[in-house]
Amino acid sequence: MSNLFWKALKASPVLLVASLFVASGTSAAESNSHLTTAGLSKATMNLDAELTASISPTLNDDETLSEPIRATDTPQPAVTVSPTFELADSTFPGPVPAAGDTSVNSNQEILQQIQRYGNEGNESLDQVTSVGQLRDVSPGDWAYEALRSLVERYGCIAGYPDGTYRGNRALTRYEFAAGLNSCLQQIERLLIDDGPDGRDLETLRRLIQEFEAELATLGARVDNLEGRVAFLEDNQFSTTTKLRGEVIFALADTFGDSIGGGDDDTNVILGDRVRLNFETSFTGRDRLRTRLEAANIASFNTGLTGTNMTRLAFDGDNDNDVEIDELWYRFPIGEKFLVQIDATGAEYQDTIINVVNPYFDSSGSGSISRFGRFNPIYRVESGGPGITATFNVSDALSISASYVVDGGGSDPSEKNGLFNGNYAALGQIVFNPTENISLAATYINSFYNGDEVNITGSTGSGFASDPFEGLATSVDSYGLQANVTFGRFSVGGWAGYQEAEAEATEGFDADIWNWAVNLALLDLGGEGNKLGVLFGMPPKVTNNDLSGRENNGTSYHLEAFYRYELTDNIAITPGAFVIFNPEHNDDNNEIWVGTIRTTFTF
Repeated sequence: MSNLFWKALKASPVLLVASLFVASGTSAAESNSHLTTAGLSKATMNLDAELTASISPTLNDDETLSEPIRATDTPQPAVTVSPTFELADSTFPGPVPAAGDTSVNSNQEILQQIQRYGNEGNESLDQVTSVGQLRDVSPGDWAYEALRSLVERYGCIAGYPDGTYRGNRALTRYEFAAGLNSCLQQIERLLIDDGPDGRDLETLRRLIQEFEAELATLGARVDNLEGRVAFLEDNQFSTTTKLRGEVIFALADTFGDSIGGGDDDTNVILGDRVRLNFETSFTGRDRLRTRLEAANIASFNTGLTGTNMTRLAFDGDNDNDVEIDELWYRFPIGEKFLVQIDATGAEYQDTIINVVNPYFDSSGSGSISRFGRFNPIYRVESGGPGITATFNVSDALSISASYVVDGGGSDPSEKNGLFNGNYAALGQIVFNPTENISLAATYINSFYNGDEVNITGSTGSGFASDPFEGLATSVDSYGLQANVTFGRFSVGGWAGYQEAEAEATEGFDADIWNWAVNLALLDLGGEGNKLGVLFGMPPKVTNNDLSGRENNGTSYHLEAFYRYELTDNIAITPGAFVIFNPEHNDDNNEIWVGTIRTTFTF
């Protein structure tokens, strides 16, 4: 056999590589769909990137876990709408980085290839004799002519059993080897039976000159990648679990007179709160969260300022002991139904309930006050087990229902357990006529056995939290929430009404109201930054049949904060709020609360 024949045979893999990458590449322009002599130099310049992309498949980021699934109190997407079932932050892991990338994301991205290699190559490919057999290839596709030539001229293109070619997906090494072997055998047969074609030989000569150096490095790149993958397989934490964290450092103090006209006795504090979320997915569409929390941020509550209206959004103190703060499992049923089961730590804002206050509801990136995060009626009960379900009627309408108990839900003793203790049952309708408008109507029925009654979640006056001095209390809570975003502006607010009744005494009823409006200016001074302003009335008892526990004055809450995003992972939020007429008493002087909150997320 002549030297010319052997040179042609040696160059045939080059021809195959060029053809396969033309057929399966995802970024080539239609104008380059026909390989010409003039275009070979340009192809040479881009071949290295194309080869890397083709042999380094990436795992689709299937954040079928939710967002608005609230994975953590970290910065959330700009607009919160009704829950969907693409739970977006549980992909395990991300795309493979370029060689030499030593960043933190590098290891996470390479992990993705481990799963891709394991998942691909399981489907057998069937030989096709006509490009028309591939139902996802049409004459209008930019690579149509290349595919037609490989199928009809060389007969070495295979499709998937379902009759598709899947030209936009990455190529695995197994598929590459199968296609290479098939085309080599076919080209060898043609050369032996019919002799080489002059035009083909000329093309092969050009390809040898253009691509010989690049193909010589391909094996080394693949071997290097395999070594890195093998290392990560031996050292990775988990293929199903991601660790997400949030750390808050906060300087804070109060100013002004305490309740009753005394001097402010509080001192400047520096506290912290650490949250580690282990997010696990078993199917790609579900999520199991285990949250560990430690904190030492003291509450500016009645014991210090004389009122709970001065509490911070992120306070909490367990002496920095590590505790399980949340444990829940969230999963879809079909395409429209989403369920969350909480074993402990259930709170409506951390379930699949949309509180319709997207730029203020996060304790790590939103309002700096407890009252400013969302309508206080959502705080009627929390801390224990619960179950929540949301049904998406359409893209614009969702319906939610929830049943939550307090920490006694795991206690089998009297006046505790799931159905004999304190509970809250919620029903809510969320309407999103457009992507930028959210409206919600909420009803909650709750019950308190007595002793520790707190129907406003420590956001209003003492009379509003416990209108009947510790008597068993049932409450019907009604809320309307709205948010509108246009450009870089967001306007929102809520109104809440609670009708409380003392169970042990006939005729004791109380009416409790609260409201707020807010404005957010987005990307002010830079992308990711946010200026927030809020004004409202904390929960107030406007009528009470129990003498002496009715608020005669009116308190007002005014708040402003500016969240500055120093990096993608660090944000600094200076802010302050003032309470006029604390405890809804006109005789009390205003109290100021100032803080600088620094949030680290990873």
